[in-house]
Amino acid sequence: MAYPVRASLRELPAAPGVYRFRDDAGKVLYIGRARNLRRRVQSYWVNLGDRPHLQRMVRRIARVEGVWCDSEHEAAWLERNLLEQSKPRWNRTEGGAEVVGYIRLADGSKPGLRFEHTVSGGGPHFGPYLGGLRIRQAISGLHRVLPLQYTVEGDGSAEEFGRLFGIGPADRDALARTAIAVLQRDPAALGALRDELVRRRDRAAGELRYEFAAKVQGEIEALEWICSEQKVAWMEPRDADVYGWADGVLVRFELRGGRMSTWTQRAVGEASARERVAATPALWRPFALRNAELAARLLKVTS
Repeated sequence: MAYPVRASLRELPAAPGVYRFRDDAGKVLYIGRARNLRRRVQSYWVNLGDRPHLQRMVRRIARVEGVWCDSEHEAAWLERNLLEQSKPRWNRTEGGAEVVGYIRLADGSKPGLRFEHTVSGGGPHFGPYLGGLRIRQAISGLHRVLPLQYTVEGDGSAEEFGRLFGIGPADRDALARTAIAVLQRDPAALGALRDELVRRRDRAAGELRYEFAAKVQGEIEALEWICSEQKVAWMEPRDADVYGWADGVLVRFELRGGRMSTWTQRAVGEASARERVAATPALWRPFALRNAELAARLLKVTS
């Protein structure tokens, strides 16, 4: 690999994101995601580990591009969306391996939170999320602190559990409001729920109940995953054109039908970019600017 490309890897952030490799002709060779962009991309030239089949691809890489995401969940969604839109030769699958799912707040005779593969049935839905196991673990953590499933009447065993927890049908609305606040990423609600799970995990560990402590830790991590910021996959069919410009480079992300699945970048003067950047919805402006600055730095090193 040419030295300028190798040097550009230092410009990648030690943060979650998506990376893309191009050859001399500008053809996309591979798209991947990472918890730590810099470390992951550097690994292609340090230690391929269980990916020896990529050695021939690495010799062809002429340019590295990256998107700096706000969370691992966002990076996972963006990688999935991009691969569903167009699969480069060296990628093995068209999309991510994780299951897409939603959380539904059910009411009536069987209240509680439910995993759903699609948006259907009564009650509010939250998501979309990636990872069936993570979604189920998050529901388990929510139910551990907010036992909605026991706020029933006419079910002897459920009512008995409710009495053990000190709750009943009159508590259902309050528990549901808290669950909704958590799933809507309200910082106070999410922080309080996490603190309670940490307290229970630490108490279990102190009592040498390590298996239970590990289970609660998994629930904490799953809640952090599904409640982390992500702006590239929506339940609603949103459309948006997202532009960022920095130092002569314009990046564009296209959101269609609720999925951000197009990512391009090119050289453009500030005057030509100004109108597009100004029209970018406020929600995506910091994301777009940050990634335009990253694109400019990467191109500057390799040019």
